[in-house]
Amino acid sequence: MTVAEYNNCVDSHSDHVYRFILKNIRDEDTAMDIVQDAFEKMWTRFREISSGSAKSYLFTTAYHRMIDYTRKEKRITRLDDSFERTESHTGHYSDLKEILDEALHRLPEIQKSLILLRDYEGYSYEEIGEITGLTESQVKVYIFRGRMALKNYLVSIENLV
Repeated sequence: MTVAEYNNCVDSHSDHVYRFILKNIRDEDTAMDIVQDAFEKMWTRFREISSGSAKSYLFTTAYHRMIDYTRKEKRITRLDDSFERTESHTGHYSDLKEILDEALHRLPEIQKSLILLRDYEGYSYEEIGEITGLTESQVKVYIFRGRMALKNYLVSIENLV
């Protein structure tokens, strides 16, 4: 990959990678950091990466960095969170996007990531397998189970009223 191809890759894919990471972790600053780390890692190896596989390399790197981040966050217990756990629920949703985001947020991390890669980013099962390191059949199973969980959540009347 040349420097011009790298710059073109940054222009072409940065928004997609950012959206994917942001949908998963819901923190804009952290999502920007993860995307920056992915591009930095790609920059250090840009001579080894072909321009055809740059997008896959970027998503793979960002995905693994996001997994590392979420694992680290799970181990850290924050005092602030324990005091802010008083969730208020109005009981009424006026926006379908809110309902879908809440349903996605309730999924296990791997299912959420795979569904976002497949349905939001448009990757094939094979490409998702390359990005995540899973087999194509594992990807299909996780996506199926995630979609079923979303369906069950969305058809439940108390979640929509």
